[in-house]
Amino acid sequence: MLLRDLLAVGELRLALLEGGERLDREIRGVLITDLPDPRRYLSGGEVVLTGLMWRQGPADSERFVAALADAGVAALGAGDARLGMIPDDLVSACRDRGLPLFEVPIEVSFGAVSDLVGRRLAGAQAGDLRSALGRHRRIVAAVAEGAGLPELFGLIEAELEVTAAVISASGSVIAGELPGEQAVRLARRYLSAVRLPLVDRREPGGPFTLFAVDRSHRAAGWALVCRGEIEAEIGFELASCVAMQRARTEEGRRVERRLAEQLIALACSGGDPAELAARLRTCGVDAAEPYAMVTATVTRPGATEGPDPALLGGQVVEELLDRRVVAAAGADGSVALVPLGDGEAGDLAARLRDRAAPLTAGLPGTRVSIGVSGALTGPAAIRGGVEEAGHARRMAEARGGGVATSDEIYTHALLLATVPGDIRGSFAARLLGPLFDYDRRHGAELVRTLGAFLDCAGSWNGCAERLHVHVNTVRYRIRRVEELTGKDLSSMSDRVDLFLALRAG
Repeated sequence: MLLRDLLAVGELRLALLEGGERLDREIRGVLITDLPDPRRYLSGGEVVLTGLMWRQGPADSERFVAALADAGVAALGAGDARLGMIPDDLVSACRDRGLPLFEVPIEVSFGAVSDLVGRRLAGAQAGDLRSALGRHRRIVAAVAEGAGLPELFGLIEAELEVTAAVISASGSVIAGELPGEQAVRLARRYLSAVRLPLVDRREPGGPFTLFAVDRSHRAAGWALVCRGEIEAEIGFELASCVAMQRARTEEGRRVERRLAEQLIALACSGGDPAELAARLRTCGVDAAEPYAMVTATVTRPGATEGPDPALLGGQVVEELLDRRVVAAAGADGSVALVPLGDGEAGDLAARLRDRAAPLTAGLPGTRVSIGVSGALTGPAAIRGGVEEAGHARRMAEARGGGVATSDEIYTHALLLATVPGDIRGSFAARLLGPLFDYDRRHGAELVRTLGAFLDCAGSWNGCAERLHVHVNTVRYRIRRVEELTGKDLSSMSDRVDLFLALRAG
């Protein structure tokens, strides 16, 4: 309600005495008082009604009006019952302070003014509520009718003046607009937040308010990012609309996952090649098109409760690859068939490592382990690709998570990955412990020299050039290595032992 609306009510017969240029002030309430300083009861925007009982002399008007102006009231209404008029010193004080002043005639009670303002404000609030409900219904109706996320966010901005985006836990922007690096940082805060919603004030262009879209595990979840500090009720409603859209998309993906499960099960059981080729085409992959197999698990070491590691691993892989693929959950881990362009097998592993980094940083108690096969073609290669990716994933699990490729399982790394960590540590300590002790006591570089010597395939001159020392220095250090370890570096088997000990430590 505006001040001009109040003064226009004929039955009240309010007479404006000062402040005709400030009639567009918004009224937020009414306070009836005769206290000389009522600031403690004011929050701003009120019309103050007074019978002037506080006025003992002209100087009191300046003090009273100053207190009202400091509190940010909308206007002052003065009754003339006590003095029979409104004193000039009060009019002058209001003029000096820029405070509108009107006279309340003696036959009009302050209660009548207060009641009328209260009714008008209640009606306006009800109108605002009806308007908000109408906007909410339009947004929900749009989602129910199949509006996609771009259309939904356009409607949210038009109806609610809220700019929003949806990001995955790995920091990819699913809908809306956010700079890539900012999305990754916000994803990490979403992952590490003790409680949601979270208001983040560290980002440029902020603050931003983050809401969880649904009840998914955060590693595979989506976050709704709203620019500004958004009321929780509004944010939860918008997040539920996004969740409805996500659930609708998931319905279609369930069919795709079932087809993928059938393809992989048939391939691993040695199914008919013609049927495999047909099912591969049903999954959208041509027989000549290259692809890779990816397996994944997500675990929390030591946890006795929580989501199935294989199922969650599949959900995470789907999100890391922007939902371009589906993952079939198996007993050992989820498996996804990922189409590749020419030479993209290495790029796939690098992309997975890059996308998984925010999960590792934001969820330190959660271990994401992913295995990637080499590039494959044709349905007959699926079974071997699943086995390759599985071996690689188990290697990743053994070293504490991350992404491992099939290239790594055909090296000594596979052998080391299958050995328990405590055994690897004791093997390395037994062989290399004397060298580390010697280096510590004498400031020598026996361990570094041994590594360089083995990397140079036992070449004295090559090792000397790499370390920038004389060749005789290399010979002396290698003799000390042999004396301390009891190994003969001219023997291939002893070289292998020391090489593995360096890699296992």
